[in-house]
Amino acid sequence: MKEPKKCIIVDDEPAAHYVLANYIKQNPQLELVFQGYNGIEAMDYLRENPVDLMFLDINMPEISGMELLKIIPTHPKTILTTAYSEYALESYDYGVIDYLLKPIYFPRFLKAVDRFFATESVKAKTEETVVNSVSVKVDGYFMDIELDQLLFAQSFGNYVKLHTTKRTYLASITTSELEKCLPEKNFMRIHKSYIVALDKIEATDKDFVIIKNEKLPVGITYKRELSDRIKK
Repeated sequence: MKEPKKCIIVDDEPAAHYVLANYIKQNPQLELVFQGYNGIEAMDYLRENPVDLMFLDINMPEISGMELLKIIPTHPKTILTTAYSEYALESYDYGVIDYLLKPIYFPRFLKAVDRFFATESVKAKTEETVVNSVSVKVDGYFMDIELDQLLFAQSFGNYVKLHTTKRTYLASITTSELEKCLPEKNFMRIHKSYIVALDKIEATDKDFVIIKNEKLPVGITYKRELSDRIKK
């Protein structure tokens, strides 16, 4: 049997912890390794410990769940748990797997967990396969962009400008959708509007990187991770 996936609960309500912890214990594929009652506790734990899945409340004191996702650029797969539905659309900009409305019933919990394991299965298959190109829609037709020619991607409304060594393409895809298609070890989001090829970065400053004489801004939440990955 495979090792269970490590998960944490971040919620300021003890009753929510009781329910979720009970559900998790009934699933041998999951292991509850931490329970936090605010965003600060979660950030401290995530800095030092690997986590596969986070059950995250939205409305918490000091730092809300949405703010926590913004602060931590590389966070675990996340299932939001909340009594309010108005953040559902925004949450998917941060790669949230599912959105559970309280009170959370066991069948709905199981459905959300199934979605998590489905993404893990896709991730495993992707890691086994060498990805050399990404297929995007340009001018109504799908075309393959060679990844070794991709310099950076720039958000442009509901489109993305793909800057390559040959030319620039305007693709019908969102930045978040594109990010999921790119190999994580080669590409990184450095700003809400920019994804770059790490090996194409020619120079860096505290607030920007340079690729082919283009100065691209680095968002404050991405600076530490970018610095760490460039050093490797």
